[in-house]
Formats: sequence, structure tokens, C-alpha cells
Amino acid sequence: MSRDSFFRPHVDRMAGYVPGEQPRDTGVLKLNTNENPYPPSPRAFEAIAATLDDRLRRYPDPMGTAFRQAAARRHGVDPEMILAGNGSDDLLTIITRAFVGPGDLLVYPSPSYILYRTLAELQDARVAEVPFGSDWSLDPASFALPGTKLAFVANPNSPSGTTLTPEQVARLAERLDCPLVVDEAYADFASSDCVSLVASHPNVIVTRTFSKGYSLAGLRLGYLIARPELIAGLVKVKDSYNCDSLSLAGALAALEDRDYLAQTRGKILATRRRLTEAVRAFGYQVPESQANFVWCTGGPPAAEVYEALKAQKILVRLMRYPGHADGLRITVGTDAEIDRLLEALGPIVAASKFS
Repeated sequence: MSRDSFFRPHVDRMAGYVPGEQPRDTGVLKLNTNENPYPPSPRAFEAIAATLDDRLRRYPDPMGTAFRQAAARRHGVDPEMILAGNGSDDLLTIITRAFVGPGDLLVYPSPSYILYRTLAELQDARVAEVPFGSDWSLDPASFALPGTKLAFVANPNSPSGTTLTPEQVARLAERLDCPLVVDEAYADFASSDCVSLVASHPNVIVTRTFSKGYSLAGLRLGYLIARPELIAGLVKVKDSYNCDSLSLAGALAALEDRDYLAQTRGKILATRRRLTEAVRAFGYQVPESQANFVWCTGGPPAAEVYEALKAQKILVRLMRYPGHADGLRITVGTDAEIDRLLEALGPIVAASKFS
């Protein structure tokens, strides 16, 4: 009996999701996985330290009640409309398991977050990738395919960093007869969000993470906002204790430190503008980003630039989507980090045939 025969056939067929490279070498400039370049709120460190006591021998609160209440206050909703998860990817997995089965249809835009396909494949479901328009818009009639069981929209989108307005997202929700997940992993860097749609559209689910705006990618905590009846069903699907005590404590403290978030956000937005202008000057096409990264196409061959930067210990994300030119997604780092990137990138572009 071969090893592969132990797996279900659809799992054997999967390629699986490949996360961004996490180097072990020192001195590497990591601009490939959209981590925040600034440390977490000092309050998060204090809250985690205060939790390092005898409580660790006990299971955590399975619903993260204190965190739920804090997130509800933050968004002006009822605590029964909040569900915490082990990062927003955990929540996307819970949602997919709850609504999608073998042969069901899951819809999302393209190009977008490549994990969506993996989540569908794990359920042995079908996928429909609806192309964005040239202006990064989505046509509601084309997106709302008959028989769809679940739809994802990353907003801001990755890799483009672009957003749909709440009004545009509302029109998508109104055309769908299934849940619409608005994946707001990068909303802390955007000028608007879709949380208010949960009250007016019963099929809208908004997901958030602490990995980006709150600099807590290593802690693994996310949450979603939805109608209480949807939360009640999703609770049946989640792991009993999907969030640990340290993550819940640190995330709660970070969430309540609004001043610190505003400070780091302001720095990232300013550097994002400078990075955008600089890579455009090199000849790249860069959409206006509402996230903490920029998407660069139209320059020298992306794979060559990626390898040339990597040789100088600078990691960016080389991303490939069928039907689209290869592109480079570059995380917004500190000003010093972006200076190092631009100093390396300029000569690479100048030496290419593109120039």
C-alpha cells in the first residue's frame, strides 16, 4: 500500500498553500509577508507578562469573553456578534468548513489571497475566480454566480492593496444568496471599512487580524464580526479552545491602545506614499494601496528582480497568478528599511533590459 493511498483523493490532488519565506539567516530584510515593522504596543507585553502565572495550567476561556467585550466596544456592536480565532486564517477555515461541502461552489475575485483556493480544496469544493476589472472593481452580476455557497472578498485586496467602497461591497452582498466574507486583514491601513454592513446585511461577515496593524503576527489572534445567529453556528465548528490565554490577553491590551495604533499607522502610511512614488519612478505600475504593502508590475522580469534582491538579503514576495503578469509585492517597512530596498532596487532596474 502506497503512502498516498492513506489520503482522501482531493487532498492528494492539492498543491497546498505556501506561506511567505521565513528566513533563519541574520541580516535579512524581510519585506515579503506584510509584517508590521514596528513593535507591538507596550501594553500587550505587559498584559502577556501578567498572564504568566498559575492560570496557564488551566484551559483558556473558550469564547474569550473579555476580548469579545473589548472588540464589541471597539466596533459598537453586541459581544454576541464577535468570535475570536487563532488568527484570521483560522476564522476563514471555520467559515469554509461551516458553509461549504464537497462539490459546492466558493467564489472569490482574482487576483487575490491564494489561501481561498486551498480552503475550498480542503472541502473538495469547486471554485470560481471572478476577475477584477481594470480599475480593480467587481461587477455584482458577474460575481454573484448561481448556486454559490460562500464568497470571499479581501478588502483591502492582496496583492493589489486596492479597496472596494462599502457601497460596492453592499451591492455584492445584496446579489448573493450566501454569506459574503469581507476579509479586512489590512483594514487598519485603509480609509474605510465594512463593519457597518453587518447591521444592514445579514449575510455579511467581516474578519480582522492582529498580525498587521497591531504587530502581533507571532501571537496568532483574529476575530470576526457577524450576526449573532451566524456566530452561534460557527461556534459549533470551531475548536473548543482555539485561542490561548496569552494571545487573548495581549490582543485585548493592544486593541485598547488606540493611540499607539494611530502612531504606527501614521508612520506606515507616510512611508507607503514614499515607497509608491519611488518605485513608480523606476517604471513600475503601482495601484494606490490601502494596505501596508505595494504591488509592482510592468518593470523588469519580476523573477529576476526577486532573485537579485534576495542575493542582497532583501526578501520581497514574488507572486504569480494565471493570466496575469508576474509581480512583486513589497511590504512597507521602516524608512531605513525602505532606503535599503531602494538603494538595491535602483541599480537592478537600471541594469535590466527593461531600462
